[in-house]
Amino acid sequence: MISVNQERLLQVLLAPQISEKATYVADKNDQVIFKVVSDATKAEVKAAVETLFKVDVESVQVLNVKGKEKRKGHITGRRKGWKKAFVSLKSGQEINFVGGE
Repeated sequence: MISVNQERLLQVLLAPQISEKATYVADKNDQVIFKVVSDATKAEVKAAVETLFKVDVESVQVLNVKGKEKRKGHITGRRKGWKKAFVSLKSGQEINFVGGE
């Protein structure tokens, strides 16, 4: 296992990505989707999820999301891009974001 700085692990995960598609993926494939820092690696994401949520991670897929192009009049700009991580949990594992035990 790659040793990773504990402080870095706390900064890797930004937020869970909660949407209709994310809920469908979670139910179908036992995956959870996170918004992560743009320079995060798969190993860092795996270590961060295992440490913070005390679950076993099977695999991690990452995806760079391009920022949308936006216009205001004739001026065009682009929103900032970000990185999404699909975390596959081992069977029987789950992460509950809604509070309670």
